Amino acid sequence: MNSIEPRLWHGRKRYHNYNHSLRKRFGEPVYKISLHGNFTCPNRDGAKGYGGCIYCNNDSFVPKYISPEMDIAEQMEASIPFFRDRYGVEKYIAYFQAYSNTYGELERLKTLYESAINYPGIVGLDIGTRSDCVDEKLLEYLAKLNEKVPVTLEYGIESIHDKTLEWMNRGHDFANLVSVVEMTQKYGLHVGGHVIMGFPVETREMMIETGLIANELNLDFIKFHQLHIVANTVLAKKYKENPWRLFDPDEYVDLLVDILEKLDPEIVVQRVFGDTPPTLLIAPNWKLNAPKLQHLLDLEFKRRDSWQGKKFNIKA
Repeated sequence: MNSIEPRLWHGRKRYHNYNHSLRKRFGEPVYKISLHGNFTCPNRDGAKGYGGCIYCNNDSFVPKYISPEMDIAEQMEASIPFFRDRYGVEKYIAYFQAYSNTYGELERLKTLYESAINYPGIVGLDIGTRSDCVDEKLLEYLAKLNEKVPVTLEYGIESIHDKTLEWMNRGHDFANLVSVVEMTQKYGLHVGGHVIMGFPVETREMMIETGLIANELNLDFIKFHQLHIVANTVLAKKYKENPWRLFDPDEYVDLLVDILEKLDPEIVVQRVFGDTPPTLLIAPNWKLNAPKLQHLLDLEFKRRDSWQGKKFNIKA
């Protein structure tokens, strides 16, 4: 029996990848510029707790060439010339990434966001945050900003299971996330989510439920990240005291394709693998770079003769 022709996106990938969505929206390559707004989180500063999420070390994803001591223009000047010269990119999305980037007084947030979008070449604003750090007043402002450039709020979902959220010291429950996502969508903003696969307190079925929540919430995009044990975190201490088995690459890819097959094909998949600098990564040590991991994912899709959304709306 001949197989059905697979659905392909940019780069002949079998999932709705971020490059595809950016080229479709802007008509050319666009690069995300990470910015540091010198924020914190309510589960770090005592408002809801201390220490932050047990897996989190922001040093693992903040570029070395920027720092919170630099103003936004300085961070742009340190970032954009490199990407322009190396990749020939002329358009950029300003991405506030480290910590909770809506956790502050509105006037301060306005200054930061507007400094970013007014920089030459910026065509979008992406704000990473927590659902308990967003209110209607902020969303009203962002809706107005959205008339100038597309604004995206990227929420850390991590898990949909309240027991897991409590275990990780998240500081809010899943119901809070759901209500704030709905409120954000009401204001016409793009909404994305970040999920982590591999918490030792979860079963495989629980992880799949988390991955597929993007369908239920009608998210515009989702990011997947395999659990990393990162130095200088509470999770690293727990792992050292009582190590547990983490995914190997094949297991993670198998789980990912199980999720992607049932994911709405209109949802953009911004990321499929997490990345941590080797100097900070304790485990898992896969010793595979991003192209090799991508190749494993491509092979599994082909082995199954599958693609994102092939089983969407098919009840298992």
